[in-house]
Amino acid sequence: MNEQFDYAHILYKKGLFIQSLRIIERAKEIAKANQKINVLPQFIALEKRIENLHITRSMLDKAEKLAIETKEVIHHIESVSRLSNLALKLYSWYVEHGHARNEEDEKDIRRFMKENFAKDSLGETGFYERLYLYQSYTWYAFIRQDFLQYYRYTKKWVDLFAEQPLMIRVETGHYIKGIHNLLNAHFDLRNFRGFEKVLKKFEKVAQTDRVKDHDSFRIQSFIYISTARINQHFMKGTFKEGLSLIPPIEEKLEGFHLFVDRHRILVLNYKFAMLCFGSGDYNRCIDYLQKIINDKTNLRYDLQCYARVVHLMAHYELGNDMLMESLSKSVYRFMAKMKNLTTVEEAMFKFLRKSIPLAPREIKPEFQKLLDTIKHLEKNRFETRAFAYLDIISWVEGKVYNKPMSEIIHEKYLGSKRRK
Repeated sequence: MNEQFDYAHILYKKGLFIQSLRIIERAKEIAKANQKINVLPQFIALEKRIENLHITRSMLDKAEKLAIETKEVIHHIESVSRLSNLALKLYSWYVEHGHARNEEDEKDIRRFMKENFAKDSLGETGFYERLYLYQSYTWYAFIRQDFLQYYRYTKKWVDLFAEQPLMIRVETGHYIKGIHNLLNAHFDLRNFRGFEKVLKKFEKVAQTDRVKDHDSFRIQSFIYISTARINQHFMKGTFKEGLSLIPPIEEKLEGFHLFVDRHRILVLNYKFAMLCFGSGDYNRCIDYLQKIINDKTNLRYDLQCYARVVHLMAHYELGNDMLMESLSKSVYRFMAKMKNLTTVEEAMFKFLRKSIPLAPREIKPEFQKLLDTIKHLEKNRFETRAFAYLDIISWVEGKVYNKPMSEIIHEKYLGSKRRK
């Protein structure tokens, strides 16, 4: 498009006005076909200059058509700008804070959405308007932990590219991120079959020349597919098998360190830690969690909190009783300061404080009490964060039924597959 503008401008300066207008018309058609409306103003401005200053024998209604076209382009650019700003602000809120912690956060994000969202945006039909609209609702639902709504809008996001396949090449980055979020939605809803289907599709997309020949898209796909494969082991409870993913991912991350943002590193370190925790390798789990705890970036306060909770639980599993009392107080203070304590965490801390002095035979009844306290909270929207970051219920059930957490999760996975 830039080259076409340069050609049109050169012809204009040489006095070849008709030829310049022909290039402008062709370039405008290409821009519209590729949804690149943002480049149209410079072409329209040159077209107006030619029509204003020179007799081109163009149609008599050209001025009216240019005026209408200018208004349409301005409206489009304003709509896209407004919606893209909203999507970016919502995503930034999530990257900094994570999910809504309580009703106060819920009210804040609802108020923000109400103040920044224009209802007339719902009627927009352009590709970019719809893309940023779906992204805005995706982040809005995800922050509020409305995972069903999150799934609906991530699917709309990906389906938009299926409707206009030409845009897959034009906006490959947005397409890849849409598939990544659709995978996350299936993971959050424990939709095993949907997850596997989308993951296979994503792996095929990653093998296309468009992705392989572009550094940013290749790295983006690698990060997201690696995350999805780890999540697949979380869903199945196959933690030990998942450990084999860690070395090749770490090796590639070493080569990509200049291109991968701190947020992705934090998330992957947490997932590595959870694979180790589920596999019973608690010392290695602690090593990965320390990388998060010692990180000084002001990102994902929720992840910072849960890294400390799992760190505490890993020490509990190792039987480090001498550390437990002071460590549990420290973690409790940190989470209270971050306003990140839910009923589930409160129950966990209460259990840990009470269980430290107990003999092994006395602990099992306390685990049963803890299970009875938190089991009914599994469907509570403001409590789901605890279950999303760590399957505490499966961990407690493992203690009650004398089974590893991985076995409990795998049994649930098999049971879910049979029901479906």
